[in-house]
Amino acid sequence: MSKAPKKSSRKTAIKRGETASPSQAELDEVLALIDAAKTRALAAVNTTLLELHWTLGEYISWRAAAAGWGQGTVNALAEHIAQRRPNAIGFSARTLWRMRQFYETYRDQPELSPLVTQVSWTHNLIIMSGCKRAEEREFYLRMCVREQWGKRELQRQLDGALFERVVLSPAKLSPPVTVLHPEAASIFKDTYLLEFLDLPLRHSESDLQRALVEQLKQFLLELGRDFCYIGSQYPVQVGGRDFELDLLFFNRALNALIAFELKVVEFQPEHLGKLQFYLEALDRDVRKPHEQPSIGVLLCATKNNEVVEYALSRSMSPALVAAYQTQLPDKKLLQAKLHEFYALAESQAGADAEADIVPQPAARLPTTPKKRKARKTT
Repeated sequence: MSKAPKKSSRKTAIKRGETASPSQAELDEVLALIDAAKTRALAAVNTTLLELHWTLGEYISWRAAAAGWGQGTVNALAEHIAQRRPNAIGFSARTLWRMRQFYETYRDQPELSPLVTQVSWTHNLIIMSGCKRAEEREFYLRMCVREQWGKRELQRQLDGALFERVVLSPAKLSPPVTVLHPEAASIFKDTYLLEFLDLPLRHSESDLQRALVEQLKQFLLELGRDFCYIGSQYPVQVGGRDFELDLLFFNRALNALIAFELKVVEFQPEHLGKLQFYLEALDRDVRKPHEQPSIGVLLCATKNNEVVEYALSRSMSPALVAAYQTQLPDKKLLQAKLHEFYALAESQAGADAEADIVPQPAARLPTTPKKRKARKTT
């Protein structure tokens, strides 16, 4: 009598060569590696292209000074490149002259070379054509790198005179903000441009809130790269009563919740009381142990800076007051005010020097970088 076959073990039941299916996270890791490699490749291509533009600009600048190269010679050079390298794109006479401008603009500022190569050629052209001062160019270069603006957002910020507004009107912060978050002055703005909302001249707080949520992507660009949206009409409960925050965000750089309270009227000191109440509720009931104290932003239609200063000077809560504008500001007017500001600062510096007084730098204001000996950028 033959023996009955043994029952196969659980292990032998698995077919030879059969493996467990990879998880979604494991598959996504491969995609992340591919994306990271593509990003590095694009960055390397951009750096190499900008180095070429710098080298050509340096050569044309030298030839213009030493051999009298003019527009006609550069036109001939552009035609020669087109004939001998028909597949080469981006070497028109106009572009070649811009390469010369590119070199001559930054040759005395080698410290900006790392910034220049981190943005695209198009970004550099927009900044060169839209900025008059060296410190203004440096400001927008740093903002492009930090915020990773596209060319449209860069042009929007230039049209909105962000540099002029930052210099003339730094963010108004309460003392606790500056103590708890020293870097907050470079993250928040004194005025936020909301022209993309297309709001009528007369609008309510609910209209403003609804429009901001509908245009959330654009609003996040205006706020800054490290802001993350949590919710609108965010519920908090205190003493058995329900309250609602207008808008709640989280900022990764500050590691803190950011509460926005909206006002479609001029700032009044009593507005801070409600905002402070919300901050206390957030810190007690919402904030996680590893997070920093919450920050409140009172976003008003208009404000008087002196009233804001008085109201914030003794505030015990980390808060700030900012205004919003639904139309782009008059950039020419702001540029004229900035010119007066610099002229006054230079006059004051000269007077201090004559009196043997060491001048103190203005807080949070971009300053003109010191001139250094020119050297070739690599």
